[in-house]
Amino acid sequence: MSQTSPNPEIIRSMFSKVASKYDRANSVLSVGIHHLWRKKLVQLSDAKPGDKILDCATGTGDLAIAFKKTVGASGQVIGTDFCVEMMETAPTKSKAASLDITFEQADVTALQYPDKQFDIVSISFGIRNVSDPVKALTEMARVCKPGGRVMVLEFGQMQTPVIKDLYKFYSEQVLPKIGGMVTGQQEAYDYLQKSSAAFPCRDGFVDLMKKAGCFSEMKFTAVSFGIAYIYVGVVK
Repeated sequence: MSQTSPNPEIIRSMFSKVASKYDRANSVLSVGIHHLWRKKLVQLSDAKPGDKILDCATGTGDLAIAFKKTVGASGQVIGTDFCVEMMETAPTKSKAASLDITFEQADVTALQYPDKQFDIVSISFGIRNVSDPVKALTEMARVCKPGGRVMVLEFGQMQTPVIKDLYKFYSEQVLPKIGGMVTGQQEAYDYLQKSSAAFPCRDGFVDLMKKAGCFSEMKFTAVSFGIAYIYVGVVK
């Protein structure tokens, strides 16, 4: 399996195995900071009450929940994932927060929704795991209204000296071992680390957005010194 074209069935199987302990592993590995990244994405999306949101690769639903808190009762949020097991806890989490969110199975490279349906379409920590990121971006833009936003949160490579080297050691030597201890699936966290280190970020990811040919504006914001990046594409 190459870094540039992950095998969908291998990815589906890998995530189904870590699904039940995914939230716990994320909280341990990021010290909960990934929640702040998602809040930042919602802010940058300019989501407002009444908006209709599609969150792809929603996993356990954290970004869908963050959006629903912003769009309110008059808004609609649909969370989708191609791995059903990853979404098993999402309805319980949203109900515990008294939030009405729909969760459905969907493949971001072949979405079942009509054109121009959503104000915002998002994906967090999922685009590097699809076989064709440009196709995924094209599909996300297709179901988004003109002038709407496609929002992407994804790991990248740090640029800051010293901190960059410290994080490289942590991500290569520590993160996979802790992830393996929490979930019993170290192979999955080895893959996640290597795919993060190889996936295009910053201008490299913007180039993928340009290839999609769907956006009138494209920009990115680094979070936590560039551990991750938030990309905004305004749909033509």
